[in-house]
Amino acid sequence: MRFMTWNIKTGGKGRLDAITTVIKRERPDVLALQELRGFDRDDGRIMSDLANAVGMVPHLARSFLGQPVAVLVRPPLTIIERSSVRFRLHHAAAVVTVATPAGPLRVVSTHLNPFSPYRRMREALWLAARYRPDKVPTVLAGDLNGLDPGTDHTETLAPQPGFLRARHLAADGTADTRALAAFGAAGFVDLWKRVGSGSPLTVPTTRGGGREFSRMRLDYVLAGPTIAEGASAMTVIRGDETEFASDHYPVRVDLSAKIDLIEPN
Repeated sequence: MRFMTWNIKTGGKGRLDAITTVIKRERPDVLALQELRGFDRDDGRIMSDLANAVGMVPHLARSFLGQPVAVLVRPPLTIIERSSVRFRLHHAAAVVTVATPAGPLRVVSTHLNPFSPYRRMREALWLAARYRPDKVPTVLAGDLNGLDPGTDHTETLAPQPGFLRARHLAADGTADTRALAAFGAAGFVDLWKRVGSGSPLTVPTTRGGGREFSRMRLDYVLAGPTIAEGASAMTVIRGDETEFASDHYPVRVDLSAKIDLIEPN
């Protein structure tokens, strides 16, 4: 099963043809999308049009403060449960349970607070507790806007002006990694650290904007340990339309359909 996550930047305005081309080329079975501005208008017309164009079934989660997010699923996989989180998050979370050949799999597409390290940590703590992978087999993915523990981020943060660097600093001035650490403490595995190849950096693209970013990794795919054991071929997709379709690169990973997705309580 091919999984992909992508922040398409403010609804992909003027870039939806390029975004559609990338999705068609990659053919993910499950796709997490973020920054879907305007996708909830006119009864979700833009969401429906994109889903139809790529041959997938969407679940869109609206946002009170920020932008919608979504999970899309390619038949014959089917969505058997769906829900949305609009409170407690600056943006939102779209949650679906997918019937797979190996059993039910919960998928969470989310976009954490871009401005406040503390609020981002609080969002992560809440999501990690609500969607623990030891309770239900879960993949959580999206633009988490945070830095990963265990990596030296000095060079990453050095080029940023102070007001942008502050988005990624703890109170003591060190790199803030609490959001990703919260997911790790709940049992989520950062799949990149298991099976990622090439450069892990997901922003900015070469022609898609993103001047507020230095070269960093903000987009993640996290999963429970059993799912992580079956993950392979994880990469940040670069080149062609991905260089201008968004300020974020998409991230792709293959999840084995042969593994037992049912994890112990």
